[in-house]
Amino acid sequence: MGQCACAAGVLQCSFGMAPSGFMVLPDKMILTENKPMANIMDYKPMVNILPFGMCQSLSNPTVAAATAAAFGVLTPMPCIPVTAAPWTPGSPTVLVKNMPGLTDSCKLMCSWGGIIQFQNAGTVKVQMP
Repeated sequence: MGQCACAAGVLQCSFGMAPSGFMVLPDKMILTENKPMANIMDYKPMVNILPFGMCQSLSNPTVAAATAAAFGVLTPMPCIPVTAAPWTPGSPTVLVKNMPGLTDSCKLMCSWGGIIQFQNAGTVKVQMP
């Protein structure tokens, strides 16, 4: 059983240099610990997924260009998450607004190769299978 993910969670990307906040819009109308619960569709960049400081992925074109300009020395550039698919796997038994609920064990892929996961789900008391 994982912790139920909600607004105020903290995320980390494997290529990001800083943690980031997780945002859940209040349209869900389902609250846990007085915060909106998340589902697997809360993956939109700059809406739900905020930047992780600087990006170190050479798959990111801005990082690749800056690294090439620095004669091969890795040069991180500002992070702009590019998430194109929902979180996986989601809770198989709990639906939030007709979609699987999100737990702290779910993962999200960035198009630049990073794996985004929870450092803190935003809840302490509520668990989800």
